Amino acid sequence: MKRIPPRPDLGQLKKQAKELLAHYRAGDPAAMQRLRASLPAARGHSDAHLAALGLRLHDAQSCLAREHGFPSWADLQGFVLARRALADDPQRARLHWLRWLYAGDVAGGNNAHRPAVAARLLADDPALPGDDPYLACAIGDEQTLRRATAHDPAWVHRAGGPLQLPPLVAVTHSSLAALPEFRERLRGCARLLLRAGASPNQAIGNRWPPASLEAPSATERLSALYGAAGKARDPVLTQELLDAGADPNDGESLYHALEAPDCTQLLLEAGARITGTNAMYRALDLDDGGAALRLLLAHGGDANEPPPGPPTADWGSPLLWALRRRRSLAHIDALLAAGARADARTPSGVSAHTLALRFGQPDVAALLARAGAGPEALQPLPADEAFVAACARGDADAARAIQAAHPGLLDALDAAQLRLLPELAAQGCGDAVRAMVACGWPLEVRGGDIDGSALNQALFRGDAELTRFLLAQGADWRTLHGFGDNACGSLSWASLNEPVAGGDWVGCAQALAPHLPPRRPDPEGAELVWVGERRYRFADEVAHALLAAPQPGAA
Repeated sequence: MKRIPPRPDLGQLKKQAKELLAHYRAGDPAAMQRLRASLPAARGHSDAHLAALGLRLHDAQSCLAREHGFPSWADLQGFVLARRALADDPQRARLHWLRWLYAGDVAGGNNAHRPAVAARLLADDPALPGDDPYLACAIGDEQTLRRATAHDPAWVHRAGGPLQLPPLVAVTHSSLAALPEFRERLRGCARLLLRAGASPNQAIGNRWPPASLEAPSATERLSALYGAAGKARDPVLTQELLDAGADPNDGESLYHALEAPDCTQLLLEAGARITGTNAMYRALDLDDGGAALRLLLAHGGDANEPPPGPPTADWGSPLLWALRRRRSLAHIDALLAAGARADARTPSGVSAHTLALRFGQPDVAALLARAGAGPEALQPLPADEAFVAACARGDADAARAIQAAHPGLLDALDAAQLRLLPELAAQGCGDAVRAMVACGWPLEVRGGDIDGSALNQALFRGDAELTRFLLAQGADWRTLHGFGDNACGSLSWASLNEPVAGGDWVGCAQALAPHLPPRRPDPEGAELVWVGERRYRFADEVAHALLAAPQPGAA
């Protein structure tokens, strides 16, 4: 593993990654061997095979990160920035470290946790936690906890440390639980605290903005159980907290544990209520083959539960939400078997059968018709719905034929029908989007979870092909989404957070660049780029693509 100096230079590391990429493209054997040794996708392949892979800058960065002992370039970059911050401001060293150890909901701010960075900083400076028992909770240091308890048994009942955390919250929300070498240590600290009398229901207020470390939320509570089940996803720790009396109905644990079936099972067996938690709807967001949904239904989940709070404009039951998410026949079957009403309607009166067709799922619509979707499902579709359904299944020829037979049809579509363009773009339905655009759909209509245009949705997904298509058809990058920014904001957030596995945000940047005003690097930050008069942070390779693309007016 390569050594990192006390004051590392991120610019130098970026230069080394670009040099590695250049040597790889030149066929240099040493570069090929480095890639084989450190990059999982390159292991065992010949030089010729590696050359044919067309590796890019992010692959070279990943190789460099692994050579330095990090699983990703983001972790290496985070470590370098943290190391510099610690060197520049030693008085705030612990707080810098804690913001890698805990996510922003605990540490305050918008940051995600990075356990590899936190662990490496700790390995380089074991004195970081000092003798603070609250920091000992974060790293699984039982010896320090024993000393603190012997000195002051009541400390286990108090919040403290730099983040003002109750001890069990400090243990169960520690991101180090993701690392095998820390998991049993953290379990040991939790057991010690429970034996010492710490309440298993210790909790804090959420610190995500607009809340903060100084002014936590008074209503959104993060319990120790939520940390164990929903963050650490540790069934052993979850069970021990439940055995000690942790309340499974804390308003968060079940919702966040759905991606950990073992923890979900434990919570349900302990009496976690499903109704009112939004868990049924969250289960339908997960692409897990329906495992979470079936688990909830087996424990009494209501297949007709209305959403918490006032229903939205179009989604009023789990079945309707499943249709919007284009879930599988297996999901729909499970809901129907549990009593979901096949004749459900949206608050605006659209039937489940029609909604399935609007989202390009004729097989689901047929299932609903057989299950009793109502007489409407057995009648020919009105012209507008037949047109929408043809577009949604990507059949542009059929859609144009209906349009030709009914002049003015597109202008007669209502707002919910028009919103299908961004909704289907958000689901990655490229053929449907192309059919709609071919039929003259307005490109700037907004919809989907981010209330964005189809272009914003394509950028969010990292769908470079659809991004190129929409821009070629005249989509406007300046159209705002529901969070108040334009296509550059969508590309910025998505390239840094990668919300969709396998997204090509570099390709999106290359497609978007010719449509943007002049770009220039920000002298104050290597990852910052000025686009016209606004400054954005992008993933390294995306920033490089934007800056390398021809500028407006360039010859």
